[in-house]
Amino acid sequence: MPFQKVNGINLYYELHGPEKADVIVLSNGIFMSSASWGYQVADLKKHFRVLVYDCRGMWQSEHPQEAYSMDMHVEDLAGLLDALGIEKAHIGGISYGGEISMLFALKYPHRTRSLIISSTVSQIDTMLTKMGALWSSALRDRNADALFESSLPLNFSEGWLKANAGILEATRNRYHQMDMAAAERLMQAFSEINFTDRLKEINVPALVLVGEQDILKPRKYAEIIATEIPGAELIIIPHAGHAVSLEQPAAFNSAVLGFVVKHSEVVG
Repeated sequence: MPFQKVNGINLYYELHGPEKADVIVLSNGIFMSSASWGYQVADLKKHFRVLVYDCRGMWQSEHPQEAYSMDMHVEDLAGLLDALGIEKAHIGGISYGGEISMLFALKYPHRTRSLIISSTVSQIDTMLTKMGALWSSALRDRNADALFESSLPLNFSEGWLKANAGILEATRNRYHQMDMAAAERLMQAFSEINFTDRLKEINVPALVLVGEQDILKPRKYAEIIATEIPGAELIIIPHAGHAVSLEQPAAFNSAVLGFVVKHSEVVG
């Protein structure tokens, strides 16, 4: 398995696709892993070099026992790109990974070909605070079943939950394998997000995606981001909740491919 030492810790990563094509980075949602991008990697690697990885505290990457911050994740990504010899990339992510991506574009605009963010926020309002408290409580109690049950209605649309009940139940064990202490540190880092007033500084092409039925980080957050980032494109994906890349992969991938092709130098 490929690991890279970055900022004193080992990060798990995978690179797929043509070596000379533009690179697309995909950063995970808070309980996702690099494997969660399977639908995207399968399509995007046909034309682009795709980098997926686990952030510090996530799954196969190292879980240092110290407080995490979004800036720390940004520096980890910059260090990973350095180590892999990637000077510039299309920087993308969903939810937690989208927040990392926006902050990366703010700090490293010269390394960002374009910005692709989905199901993400630049500020945390009352409802999101209350929903996050459900997860934080389950993590503090080390209650994997409570975390699993509370995550389902917040991450997925009702229609998708009904259609995939069997598959989802089979994934319950994954929550029992989670490092709850590390996930707590990730949640704490997320709770400090508040950078809407800086979005106007982003000066790269930006695509903002959100599921029509996202109740965790709903459309209003996407509209704030798309309004504040100069020239940003906003796409609402029908029949999808928060985990839009899993619920509607064809629509998600089509939007990303169309956008990235417009802003690429080399297509594989």
